[in-house]
Amino acid sequence: VSMYPPPSAPPASMFNNVPGYEGLVAGGGGFLPPPMPLEPVAPPQPGPVPDNWCIPSLTEDVARQAFKAYADSHCCYGSSPAENGLITSMEPFNTFRYRLETFTESRSTEWATRPYKGEQPDFYTQTAPRPWEVQANPPSLFTNHKQEIQVPFTSSIKDCHSCHGTGEKPCEECHGNGYKPCWVCNGSGAKNEENCHHCNGTGRDRCRNCDSRGSENCATCEGKRQLLTFIQLKVEWTNNIEDHVVEQNSGLDVSDLQSVSGKELFKNNQYLLYPLLGFPNQAIAEASDRLIKEHQSKYAQTSRILQQRQMVELIPITKVNYKWKDNSHVYYVYGNEHKISANYPDTCCCVIL
Repeated sequence: VSMYPPPSAPPASMFNNVPGYEGLVAGGGGFLPPPMPLEPVAPPQPGPVPDNWCIPSLTEDVARQAFKAYADSHCCYGSSPAENGLITSMEPFNTFRYRLETFTESRSTEWATRPYKGEQPDFYTQTAPRPWEVQANPPSLFTNHKQEIQVPFTSSIKDCHSCHGTGEKPCEECHGNGYKPCWVCNGSGAKNEENCHHCNGTGRDRCRNCDSRGSENCATCEGKRQLLTFIQLKVEWTNNIEDHVVEQNSGLDVSDLQSVSGKELFKNNQYLLYPLLGFPNQAIAEASDRLIKEHQSKYAQTSRILQQRQMVELIPITKVNYKWKDNSHVYYVYGNEHKISANYPDTCCCVIL
């Protein structure tokens, strides 16, 4: 039987009662709703709407070069369709993408502990600030970041709950015995009908992990016997991004467009955005109105909205019809990057040695 009592979770009595943090436990809870703004927020104002909608048509030469580069990048593709295929027609299916970004700050609190190393506890020397009153260092706008802050005036010293203030716990390697069965004779004390030379017939080895003490430093308090307990504030800045791509009926999968950029037509940001109700494309106007309302309602419940940004891009998509060996085929050139989507007609199985 071990001489050490089993470790336990921190008992509730270990933590002080801090005004404004009643009911807080180790492990914490969900994000805390932010306080209401002291002054009414001015309603967002409409921004300017662009008047330049054009993307220059893709030339046959650019389409062919993009297709050649695509074929060259696949070791199993023959070059003939890209080099010898005859382009018969090119159809533009340029489409709009609306992107909304809502940059938020969320806060949560929990009781936390760390090994006590001589810090001066500050519990009740002053009133602890409420979660949203604690100063934090925000990152650049629209950048994800996390920060953990010890809430001032909440720290105190307690005996370690894991080792009950002894600073030690049974060695896991030898289960507190200080010795382990000899690895040469498997603990029998004999090898080849003679005394085991490794353990001198004792059948046991000194435990090197604890130097035969049978105990090791408690991992929770690192052998310090005491813990500093305090309220930890977790601050999380998140850039919540949502896209809406207008249906383009070209046959190209919408998911392909996630990896490309388009021509930026419009971009603006402010604390709370005004939807693009005057936008010439009705689908973009409706998506802007819907997403802004959804974001402001969803994120304001558990976080503080710091800034919003919206952008409209025109993504170039060209459907290229071509003939190769008297058969008709299709490929798509899309995005500023001139990416290709194709069911390539000349492939082989190759083995890379």
